[in-house]
Amino acid sequence: MHKIIVLLSASVALAAATFVARAEEPVDTTAFAQRLFAVKAVDKKTYACFVRRYDADHLKHHPLQKVGAMKILMTVEKSEEAASLQYGFQLGVSLRNQPGAFSSGGGCSDAKALPEGGRMMISCSVDCDGGGLYVTLASGDKSVVVDLDQVRIWDVNKPDEDATHSLRAGADDKTFRLDRANVEECTSLVPDHDELEAMRHQ
Repeated sequence: MHKIIVLLSASVALAAATFVARAEEPVDTTAFAQRLFAVKAVDKKTYACFVRRYDADHLKHHPLQKVGAMKILMTVEKSEEAASLQYGFQLGVSLRNQPGAFSSGGGCSDAKALPEGGRMMISCSVDCDGGGLYVTLASGDKSVVVDLDQVRIWDVNKPDEDATHSLRAGADDKTFRLDRANVEECTSLVPDHDELEAMRHQ
């Protein structure tokens, strides 16, 4: 009996070590990038635009939702220094009860597989403790789901420190499904003329 217990313990330890080794294996995220950006290959800086404008019926059923419209421009490019893809985001937001347009942006991690179901997720953040958000694909790659706790946004017409606000998750502002759109829908998020041209001719 003692030998059986020892053999079983050894088998469990071996299985656990194998699981840990597999969990630490790097995940090939190229396929995810191809799906997110709807391209066959990422060989240059590439863009994808996702948009949602909430109609009166939706807002009626979500009275606590602060966001009236949201768009996100995702970018990806190959890193020359690291053997990984470099993601970024620009966020545009209109608020229901506050005039003006607001924006945010920052860098993102490489995609990672979530424990449940193996879905891929990108974690994005705003510099200087500005919060961040998470992006996953949905609806057969026709949409993304944006999850946030808190993210800093700026009034685009008042580019000073006093124009900063914080979009915080609430009962109706935690999760947003945005639908894939033509990159022209996100041109307002790109102030640089050269990058605009590159985006339009990707």
